[in-house]
Amino acid sequence: MPRGENVRTFRTSLNTVGDGFVEAINSNTIVAIANAQPGQSGGLIAGQVIQIPVLESPGAVRVGRFGWKNQHASLLSFSSDAYLNEMGITNRFNLIENTSLGMFVGFGSGFDPVPDNQPCADGANCGEDGEGDINEFADFMRATKAPPRDNSIANTFDAVSGSNLFNQIGCNICHTPSITTAAPGTVINGGALVVSVALGNKRIRPFGDFLLHDVGTGDGIVQNGGQSTRNKVRTMPLWGVRTRTRHMHDGESLTFTDSILRHAGEATGVINNYRALSSTQQNQLITFLRSL
Repeated sequence: MPRGENVRTFRTSLNTVGDGFVEAINSNTIVAIANAQPGQSGGLIAGQVIQIPVLESPGAVRVGRFGWKNQHASLLSFSSDAYLNEMGITNRFNLIENTSLGMFVGFGSGFDPVPDNQPCADGANCGEDGEGDINEFADFMRATKAPPRDNSIANTFDAVSGSNLFNQIGCNICHTPSITTAAPGTVINGGALVVSVALGNKRIRPFGDFLLHDVGTGDGIVQNGGQSTRNKVRTMPLWGVRTRTRHMHDGESLTFTDSILRHAGEATGVINNYRALSSTQQNQLITFLRSL
């Protein structure tokens, strides 16, 4: 590790299922959610919006929504970053090998066996991604459906009661239950993409606001958003959360109860409300989470 790189953390992988709908959310919708939060929480909760460059549209920015630090605003930008940083594959938006933080090249030999100047279909430099796989990956993510709920649990008395308690104590301020995507035909990503009929004007239930918050678990890492985001992370969307055995951005919480009680910072008031619930009510709220 290079000298000075002394900030370390664990990160769980974010689920990309349903992210085509997330990409199709109008930026103004996310801004409106952020603007409403202080009034809903007595000034305690204020999600941060950051504007992120759209790699496929040079000069364009858009409200960030992907990654634990909202470091990307489009799925193609996210795909490009993942190919470079997760698999070491350079591409037309990231042409420089990333070896400075411990990634190896050529199995430690120092030899890079794949040329970084493969031509794209339009003749531009595609790095090692001459086939344009980052486009295929982005399209794949756009084609996935949002995780369904477990209706065998969701329709029970305890889950319904837990859902009501979730809203009453303020969990829904950040874990936004429903969002409607932009209308079909809306031009997004700096003009690079048009919202399709399949993704447009759809009411999704992510139980997340796609905003950055300080909930007391910050890792000190800055990505794209500047120093103000240092100890903030994106709200974990709760759709599909029942399939996870580790929770929070670092996977350090192993139960729903642990995850809830670990919240602090902006969420302190909400967690105090949770602590004030009876054990029966707390169990009902957990049952609701197990249905997502």
